Amino acid sequence: MENRVITAHIPISLAEQVDAIAERLERSRGWVVKQALTDWIALEEERRTMTLEALTEVDRNEVVAHEDVQAWAVSLGRLNPQPPPSLPS
Repeated sequence: MENRVITAHIPISLAEQVDAIAERLERSRGWVVKQALTDWIALEEERRTMTLEALTEVDRNEVVAHEDVQAWAVSLGRLNPQPPPSLPS
């Protein structure tokens, strides 16, 4: 695999945390940063996918009314909460 160096200015406190994690894991700082970026990018891709799926559902009008969600949320603090709202049939 080819590599490319990326330089970033980060706060000293964050750099110190990276150093501490690298020491604890007996890994290099580069390994820790690469791992963190890999995990963050995967999270961002998942978030993007979920957002696009949700927007498609909105376009198809597959949504639960805000008032129904609000009523359900309020009921959660009660002795007999309502079941979660579902999509209209």
